[in-house]
Amino acid sequence: MNEQLMVRQETQIAAPPATVFAFLTDPEKIISWMGTEVKTELHPGGLYLLKGVNKSRAARGMFREVVPVHRLAYSFGWDGDEEVPPGSGLIEIDLIDRDGGTLLRMTHSGLPNAAQCAGHDKGWAHYLGRLAMAAAGRVPRYASPFPGPGSAPGFRPAATTASLLR
Repeated sequence: MNEQLMVRQETQIAAPPATVFAFLTDPEKIISWMGTEVKTELHPGGLYLLKGVNKSRAARGMFREVVPVHRLAYSFGWDGDEEVPPGSGLIEIDLIDRDGGTLLRMTHSGLPNAAQCAGHDKGWAHYLGRLAMAAAGRVPRYASPFPGPGSAPGFRPAATTASLLR
């Protein structure tokens, strides 16, 4: 049986699902919390391209599912990376209207090993914290590319799990 590594995270965001969806899909809003250049084609088969992640990396994939205000699914990988090449992973994001804001549930599957799973778990925790700040109208400050001193102050994900599924 194949084992698959996966990152799962949930966070409550103090903004309605429509606002959070816009911060996940509108290039101008995306660069407020991650990357420096973005291109999105919001339809199945459309391009997802995010440059300048951690200052130098480019993530690339194709949208598989776009359900406005509720769900996104897109393939994912890093340009020039043999371990996690474009199209090798799958990001699934569900937005649930809850408690006057949005519960964001994210799953990143298709990671090749435990080290990549741990690294992506750490990266997602950092960037989802920045997303929560931006969508709530606060300006995230750029500092450390991962959680720790200088990253999104006060951010704590509702749940974060890097898990090995069988």
